Amino acid sequence: MTLDILEGDKTHLLLKCISGSQAYGLALPHSDTDIKGVFVLPEKNYYGLRYIDQINNDTNDIMYYEVGKFVELLMKNNPNILELLSTPSDCLLHRHPLMDLLQPGIFLSRLCSQTFGQYAYAQIKKARGLNKKILNPLDKKRKTILDFCYVVKGQGSVPLQDWLAGQGYFQEDCGLVSIDHMRDMFALFHESEFRFSGICSGETANEVSLSSVPEGLQPKGVMYFNKDGYSVYCKEYRQYWDWVELRNQERYENTLNHGKNYDSKNMMHVFRLLNMAEEIAMYKQMNVRRPEREFLLKIRTGEFAYEDLLMQAEEKMERIEELFNRSDLPEQPDEVRCEEILVQIRQSVYRC
Repeated sequence: MTLDILEGDKTHLLLKCISGSQAYGLALPHSDTDIKGVFVLPEKNYYGLRYIDQINNDTNDIMYYEVGKFVELLMKNNPNILELLSTPSDCLLHRHPLMDLLQPGIFLSRLCSQTFGQYAYAQIKKARGLNKKILNPLDKKRKTILDFCYVVKGQGSVPLQDWLAGQGYFQEDCGLVSIDHMRDMFALFHESEFRFSGICSGETANEVSLSSVPEGLQPKGVMYFNKDGYSVYCKEYRQYWDWVELRNQERYENTLNHGKNYDSKNMMHVFRLLNMAEEIAMYKQMNVRRPEREFLLKIRTGEFAYEDLLMQAEEKMERIEELFNRSDLPEQPDEVRCEEILVQIRQSVYRC
């Protein structure tokens, strides 16, 4: 089963719909069109060795779920999957009558409090991460371990490179010896008559170098290597430049243009998800097409302060938790009933 076969012959296609911003009513002129759907794997593939639970294109903006995986995700109250059951009619491109068996009310449960909340929290983390990256950009030139080394001076310390410059030393001509019982502390030696290993082997080194030092030679100072700080820096450097390379440039420029220094699209989806969760708890239904479109688009254009949105989101999450605690929704979907529906769908397709 391939994408071309599935879309060319609708024998095994249960659902094909437009999803994402188009379905939410939040699309802008430049928004992509995402396609999602559900299919039943041909009987031979299902019983044989070629089971496939998902079919998608290279960019993942077209994605179909095999009905077994689809029902499994519905039972977990996955927000992206649940919303497909309530797709607005103008976004339906193909809908098999068997989809009538998969009613939202069968699957909505108190699990939504966790899944929608977790999804919203993930979007908040993304927005926070972008806020941090924008406000704290990292130079392309990578720091070395020398930038995380300090020499004891009096009751304080000075950066190693400043100390070396003051002494007229080069790091390549210095030697280090570990100091017992003192983590990441080293006796620092310099002597023109001896050839030491240097403080480090080069710009790409991740550890300091140790040297053999003649007995009786006195150190010029005591050096501390902030190894933990260097490790954190390396991780943040890698994450930052991976993000620069892979970021959506259009979204990034939009973030810079509105001047609030957070990913406004992520924050828009935070409130969309929380509002949908609130409606599930109160009314036991999902509204994919968002009635608060104007408010959500204002978030996307950066009309609100980041801190204010975070405060509102946290308050709403607390309210949602209270609503679900009072709700008479089941703790989770009825597994037996869900399995019966899945079997019924397969049998109906395979008997045709």
